[in-house]
Amino acid sequence: MASSSSSSSYNSPCAACKFLRRKCMPGCIFAPYFPPEEPQKFANVHKIFGASNVTKLLNELLPQQREDAVNSLAYEAEARVRDPVYGCVGAISFLQKQVQKLQKELDAANTDLLRYSLTDHIPAAPTSLSMPPGVVSVQQMPQRSQLSARDEGGGFFGQSPNIANYSFPYSLPWTDTSSEDMSEGGGGGGGGNLL
Repeated sequence: MASSSSSSSYNSPCAACKFLRRKCMPGCIFAPYFPPEEPQKFANVHKIFGASNVTKLLNELLPQQREDAVNSLAYEAEARVRDPVYGCVGAISFLQKQVQKLQKELDAANTDLLRYSLTDHIPAAPTSLSMPPGVVSVQQMPQRSQLSARDEGGGFFGQSPNIANYSFPYSLPWTDTSSEDMSEGGGGGGGGNLL
């Protein structure tokens, strides 16, 4: 009998039994999950959920599920103590907003990387060769600042053109100086006289 009293004084009670001021029995359900070094963990869980509710929950679970359940209860209880209104939902919402903000920043950085990598690979127009008649280079096209207000939308679908030093390999219709007359049905898709 003396040996059992000395062993119980040697083994300190778990945080739950110490908080509830009861004797910690060898089969205590709280002992594996609420060690005596973490008294605040059980204090928060007891304050939010109650010791009897936690006991019922742990008894209904399989032994291998209990540790995860206690960790979840402890996390929720600590979040409720910090934020009584929202609890861990407030923390989750805050983190989701941070993820969305960082995703937007990442998308913007990837867009910039793509834009810079594309400008490095665009072939420059050869300066030693003369351009064939009717071919217009980008340098000869009006700059964005020279465009009228109706053309301020940017490039295709509102994108800003990033093509520098690129010449078109075909003649543009407004620079075509061929001898055919457009009014005589020679082009333009008009189809000539209908009468």
